[in-house]
Amino acid sequence: MSVTQIGANVLSNPADRDKLLNVVRECSGSMTRMDGEKDFVRESIKNICKELDLPKRLVQRMVKVYHKQNYDEEVAVHEQFETLYQSVVK
Repeated sequence: MSVTQIGANVLSNPADRDKLLNVVRECSGSMTRMDGEKDFVRESIKNICKELDLPKRLVQRMVKVYHKQNYDEEVAVHEQFETLYQSVVK
């Protein structure tokens, strides 16, 4: 991959530099919040699995399907998998 060279004067305007810096800061803050949310999800799943003695993989999938609201699609894909697996392996 080649690096595109930009002229030194591309961001010579202080207002443009400030705009870019603000976007960088906002995006960094957003990424920090996302990291925190991911940690929360991981810990929540870990704790409920331990408390209720459930498989982590199952709860993670349940959370994902609930979030995406695609239960019917997940069921259909699983049925297709079962059919294909049985026809090939068994």
